[in-house]
Amino acid sequence: MKEYDAIVIGSGCGAIIVDEARGHGQKVALVDKGPLGGTCLNLGCIPSKMLIYVADRIVEVQESQRLDFTAEIKEINFGAIMDRMRKSITEGLNWTKEDLKQTEGLDYYEGTGHFVSDYTIEVNGETIKGKKVFIAAGSRPAIPPIKGLEQIDFLTSESVLQLRERPDSLIIIGGGYIAVEYGHFFAAMGTHVTILEMTDRLALAEEPEMSKLLQQELSRRMSIFTDTQVEEFKSSGDLAVVVAKDKKNGVKREFTAQRILIATGRRSNADLLKPENSGINLDKRGFIQVDEFLETSKKNIFAVGDVNGKQMFTHAANREASIAIDNALHNSGLKMDYSAAPHAVYSHPQIAAVGLTEAEAKKDHSILVGKMKYFHIAKGEAMMETEGFAKAIVEKDSGKILGFHIIGPNAPELIQEVTNAMASGTNIEGIAQGMHIHPSLSELVPRTIDELEEPS
Repeated sequence: MKEYDAIVIGSGCGAIIVDEARGHGQKVALVDKGPLGGTCLNLGCIPSKMLIYVADRIVEVQESQRLDFTAEIKEINFGAIMDRMRKSITEGLNWTKEDLKQTEGLDYYEGTGHFVSDYTIEVNGETIKGKKVFIAAGSRPAIPPIKGLEQIDFLTSESVLQLRERPDSLIIIGGGYIAVEYGHFFAAMGTHVTILEMTDRLALAEEPEMSKLLQQELSRRMSIFTDTQVEEFKSSGDLAVVVAKDKKNGVKREFTAQRILIATGRRSNADLLKPENSGINLDKRGFIQVDEFLETSKKNIFAVGDVNGKQMFTHAANREASIAIDNALHNSGLKMDYSAAPHAVYSHPQIAAVGLTEAEAKKDHSILVGKMKYFHIAKGEAMMETEGFAKAIVEKDSGKILGFHIIGPNAPELIQEVTNAMASGTNIEGIAQGMHIHPSLSELVPRTIDELEEPS
């Protein structure tokens, strides 16, 4: 049995751990079932955003009349758009494989490993042991146990990337960020999109007023049904049929489409690893439990990224990986802080947020809330952005920023100023002192803070 200083399971954010451990002269094993580079590079963030960027440009043209000119989309080459995305991913994957071959001091085990005893993993029939183990095994699409689903050829957020032809119609089950992002993309491609969401609004993690605006804007280009419980899937010739019930009145109806996309969240890959064989505890959702240092219930075994379910975003996973390996190598006692972890929804309109929602902040703080529309700053008026807005949530006595939320153009870029301020401990005074270019969208941040008042 081979023994290592460190075993790393997963090559997404796990690659950060591999590089750092090797840099300290450690003998390292990487266990990964593939594709190398993890979900973000191959099945998630990167390929989806390559597609969504095209959708953004198409919708801008479709909305050109609000700026008093008319433009027309002559042709959308769906096949070429998908091929370009896949080619980019393949090239990146090939580069990663080649780089791995040339990496000294690293043994790569291609396969799904699982624990057989303390700190001991079996992969492809071979057993290896590590003084420290880092689990970065990621997540996979969560498939709901709904009657008839196994009888239809449904898509997930991963398999959808392999489509060669544009579906004429698509039903998306779910209303979270994956659902609204792909809804945006396929609607822009010319597909008739229907979203069925069981809760009372889309993007449930966002501020209610932002969810409301998101649904309002998306409803211009697709059909959206909230409070809708899917009960059964059936086939009708070449079409798929979804039987769903309106949760408010109990009325059932059928929805028919060429393809079905299941976008009901993601589940941890922890179960594939048989973590119980090494004394690793899971929570009730199946994610690996970790402390503030990213260590599991078993000493010297750490879990980072989607597999622990804390913040299922690549930037958070990368930060976790850096903290975990630092703690493991140097016993540095670094704690993972999620209070300034931002996220974004790349739909149309875009959403970005950091920190607490108003409802969360009210539980433990006396707060002030500020709101500002894009249209009320010069650049926003020039863009004729009449609906998008930002919302600030601030601790009343200290001026500490507790949360900030934006819906509208460039929201993911605009949120970064607030994220940096929160991470560095800067309060609203610090943002006010910074000069903001006029006219620019960046003025939305200080102008929102200018509007702080007692919440109603």
